[in-house]
Amino acid sequence: MLVSLLKEYLRPYRRSVVIVLFLLLIQAIANLYLPNLNADLINNGIAKGDISYIWKVGAIMLGASALIMLASILLAYLSAKVAMAFGRDLRGGVFSAVETFSARELNYFGAPSLITRNTNDVQQVQMVLFMGLTMMVAAPITGVGAAIMALRTNVKLSALILVVVPIMALLIVTLLKRIVPLFRVMQVKIDRLNLVLREQIGGVRVIRAFVKTDFEEARFAETSGDLMQTTLSVTRTFAIMFPSLMLLLNLTSVGVIWFGAKLVDTGEMPIGNLTAFLAYIMQLLLSVMMAVMMSMMIPRAAASAERIQEVLQTTSSVVDTTDPKIPTERRGVIEFCDVEFRYPGAEVPVLSGVSFTAEPGKITAIVGSTGSGKSTLLNLIPRFIDVSEGAIKLDGIDVREQSLEGIWSEIGLVPQRSFLFGGTIAENLRYGDQNATDEQLWAALEVAQAADFVRETPEGLEARVAQGGTNFSGGQRQRLSIARAIVKRPQVYILDDSFSALDYTTDARLRAALEKSASGATVLVVAQRVSTILNADQIIVLDEGKIVGVGTHRELMNDCATYREIVLSQLSPEEAA
Repeated sequence: MLVSLLKEYLRPYRRSVVIVLFLLLIQAIANLYLPNLNADLINNGIAKGDISYIWKVGAIMLGASALIMLASILLAYLSAKVAMAFGRDLRGGVFSAVETFSARELNYFGAPSLITRNTNDVQQVQMVLFMGLTMMVAAPITGVGAAIMALRTNVKLSALILVVVPIMALLIVTLLKRIVPLFRVMQVKIDRLNLVLREQIGGVRVIRAFVKTDFEEARFAETSGDLMQTTLSVTRTFAIMFPSLMLLLNLTSVGVIWFGAKLVDTGEMPIGNLTAFLAYIMQLLLSVMMAVMMSMMIPRAAASAERIQEVLQTTSSVVDTTDPKIPTERRGVIEFCDVEFRYPGAEVPVLSGVSFTAEPGKITAIVGSTGSGKSTLLNLIPRFIDVSEGAIKLDGIDVREQSLEGIWSEIGLVPQRSFLFGGTIAENLRYGDQNATDEQLWAALEVAQAADFVRETPEGLEARVAQGGTNFSGGQRQRLSIARAIVKRPQVYILDDSFSALDYTTDARLRAALEKSASGATVLVVAQRVSTILNADQIIVLDEGKIVGVGTHRELMNDCATYREIVLSQLSPEEAA
C-alpha cells in the first residue's frame, strides 16, 4: 500500500527525486573517501613529518567536507520540498475522493475517521518520505560502501562485522514484531479520540444543560488514557531498542581498538588504517541504526497508507454517468416511478412502491411520522443516494442517466440541518450564485424574512458568519439557508423541514413570499408542522416507507386516517377544518 501510494503521488516530482538520489550518492562517496584521506594523512604525512603532503591532503579533505555540507543543504531543501508537495497532493486526493462519496460512504467511514486520515495519516506518510529521502536511501549506500572499505582496510578486523550485524538484526526483528501491530491500534484510537472530542465540542450546550460535564471529562480522560497506554507501549519498546543498539555500537568500538592495537603493535596494520577502519565500522553501524529508525516509522506509515488507500479506492455508490442525457427543456418536473430504497444488507426497505409526480408551479408537501422515510425520499432526488429499484425522472429522464452537475444545477436545497460556512453573509448567499449582485442578495433575504436582522448588523451583508453559523440562532440560520437557495433561482426547491425553527408569523410570511418568488418552480416541502403545508397543492402521506395518501388537505382529512391523526395531534378540529 505504502509503495503504491508513493509511486502514484511522486510521479510529478521524479526529477527532484533523481537529483536527491544523485546528491545522496555524492555525499556517501565523499563520506567514504574522508577516512581514507585521513589514514593517508597520518601514515604518509604526520608520521613522516612531510608538511607539504599534510597541506595537500588537508586541502582535499576541506574540499570534500565543503562538498558534503553543500550536498546536505541541497538535499534537505529538495527532500522537504518533495515531501511537502507530496503531502499537499495526497491531502487533495483524499479530499477529492471524499467529495464524490454518497451519504452511504460518508456514514461508513464517519467524519472523525476521515479527518484523521486526511491529517494525521497523511502526515505519517509524508514524514516517512522525507526521512526516507534523507536517511533511508543513504543508509544502504553508506553501509555497503563502509563494509567494502573496511574489508579493503583490514580483513581480520572485518570479522567483527559478522558478529555484530546479525546480533543487531535479531534485536531489530524481535522488537519490530511487537511494534507493528501497536501502530495500527494507535491510529484507530486516534480516530476514537477525534470522535469523542467532536461530540463534546458540538454538544457542549447539551452537556452543560444536563450537568454531564464531569461524566464527559471522565469519558474523554478514559479515551485519552487508552491512547496513552498504547503509545507508552511503543515508546517503551523504543526505550529498549536504542540503548541496546548504542551498547552494541560502543562495544564494537572497544573491540576494534582492542584488536586493532595488537595489529598495530605487531606491525600488521598502520595506525592511520586503524583510525580509518574505526571510522568505517562506525559508518556501517550508524547506517544500521538509521535503517532501524526508518523501520520504526515505516510500519506506522504503512498502516496510515492502508487507511488512506481505503478512502482513495472506495468507489461511491452514486456514480456519474459517462454519457449523460440532457432534457430538451429544463422545467423541474419530478416523477417517482415505483421507487424502492433499502440500505445494503437490510431486510426491510426504507421506501417501497413510491410513485407520484411533482409539477412546476405547485407545492408538493411530504408528511409522515418520524422514521417514515421523508428525508430519505428527498435525498434520492439530487442523488445523494441512489434508488434500489424503480426510477426517479427529472424532466422526463432518469436522474441516473443525467450528469450530477446537471441535476444539482437545477435544484435549490435547504437541508434539515441548516449549515452555514465561515465567512460573511454575502459569501454564504453567493454559494447559490457567485455572480449575484447585492440587490439580488437583499431580494432573496426579503423573501426569506431575513433582511431585518441582517440590516441590524453593523456590517450588513459583510457581517461575519462563524463556522457552522453558530453566531446566529436556529431560526436565523434556517432563513439564511432558504435565502441561499433563492439566490440560485432553481427549477426545483427541496425544503427538508426548513421551517421548524421559525415562529408561526414568520413561517406564514415566508411561505407567502416564497410562493410568489418560486411561482414557476417545483417546490417539495417536508414538514413536521402541519400548518406549514395546509395550502399545498399536493400532500403525500408516508407511513413506514409507503404512500398511504395523496391529495389536498381537505381530501386527505376525509380519506386518509394517518393524515387525519397527524393533523389532529397538532390542531383542533376547528383549525383543521
